[in-house]
Amino acid sequence: MYREKILEVLEKFKQGRISQEEALNILQNLPYEDLGFAKIDYHRELRKGFPEVIFCEGKTPYQVREIALAMHRKEVDVLGTRASREHFEAVKEVIDKAIYYEEARIISVKNTPLKKTKGVIGVVAAGTSDLPVAEEAAVTAELMGNTVKRFYDVGVAGLHRLLHKLDEIRKCRVLIAVAGMEGALPTVLGGLVSAPVIAVPTSVGYGANFRGLSALLAMLNSCASGVTVVNIDNGFGAAYAATLINRIGEEEK
Repeated sequence: MYREKILEVLEKFKQGRISQEEALNILQNLPYEDLGFAKIDYHRELRKGFPEVIFCEGKTPYQVREIALAMHRKEVDVLGTRASREHFEAVKEVIDKAIYYEEARIISVKNTPLKKTKGVIGVVAAGTSDLPVAEEAAVTAELMGNTVKRFYDVGVAGLHRLLHKLDEIRKCRVLIAVAGMEGALPTVLGGLVSAPVIAVPTSVGYGANFRGLSALLAMLNSCASGVTVVNIDNGFGAAYAATLINRIGEEEK
């Protein structure tokens, strides 16, 4: 969107419809907007292909609302992660079309047409307790334009459940494997599929799990090739990386 805006301003200046000073005043406000407590990076989409994302945890409902509203006024897509119901209600007060994905804890406001990718991202979750992180990954990937297939409750404690879905899983271009406890799922998947596997350790587990540290270390020490690891409970980061992989080789529309 901002590429078109820059070209529009330059064209108006060339045609003499606006002065140099007016052009500069418009362009200097494009890179980012300073709200005092936050600086919104409006050029992120030009560099990365997707707008800046609001990490809501640690922010007040007021701060999230004002950031979302500023982005909405610029017709930028809004994606807020780790959002509480209070965050969403504050945003909903000023943006009626805001949507809340409760299990994923995501706020979304779509202002531009969705550009769909061709490949499929598979989100594979070990257990039902891992679903909040898995849904953060799945919803994020969908909002970024990917087709997502969910394979839930297929952990290694019942390996037959995973093998039953293996043919479908192998059709995915990228896989996100979400698991807590001992974190074995990505290693098992990595030995069965040719697609890249992005492992997400979750903080699910008993005391010696150390809030996900045991799963993280297990995944980092995976003996399967093609497995990469993001931080504990970072479904968003996994989805972003999977999206970048899924876009490789696709023509820009």
